[in-house]
Amino acid sequence: MLPVLLVAYSQALLELCRARKMHIATAESCTGGLVAALLTEIAGSSDVFERGFVTYSNTAKSDLLGVPATMIEAFGAVSEPVARAMAEGAIARSTADLAVAITGIAGPGGGSVDKPVGLVHVAACRRGSTTAHRRCTFGDIGRTAVREASAKVALEMLTEIAGAGT
Repeated sequence: MLPVLLVAYSQALLELCRARKMHIATAESCTGGLVAALLTEIAGSSDVFERGFVTYSNTAKSDLLGVPATMIEAFGAVSEPVARAMAEGAIARSTADLAVAITGIAGPGGGSVDKPVGLVHVAACRRGSTTAHRRCTFGDIGRTAVREASAKVALEMLTEIAGAGT
């Protein structure tokens, strides 16, 4: 069952985008499609939600979103440059007006001193505008909690950029 509060955030975002005639694409790694699931939980979301990319592997990030393999090698999949490239790739490979990308370490394993469990990079962009980024350090709060917190940040960022310029 999806968290009620996140579904409510999704509903508000869909209403804003519907009023502004905007479409959304998602590019998700550690959330595995959670943001897409939250958006499509609402009946009628197909008039706003354009597509979702679940790019869990590095190869998928490159193949589906055009993230350069050299970038992933240089910075790691969990990094600001990769998150930005994922969001920009989702815009470039869709007809959406807005895109959000999430890459991180949900845990319980996989962390390091430099990139601990709970580190997540979220990037969002509006077609033709600069890409926003947030670095989140949720800590080792549990896999589900990291994924849900990441989805919340993604929905907030999408809402901010959808409402920009109003």
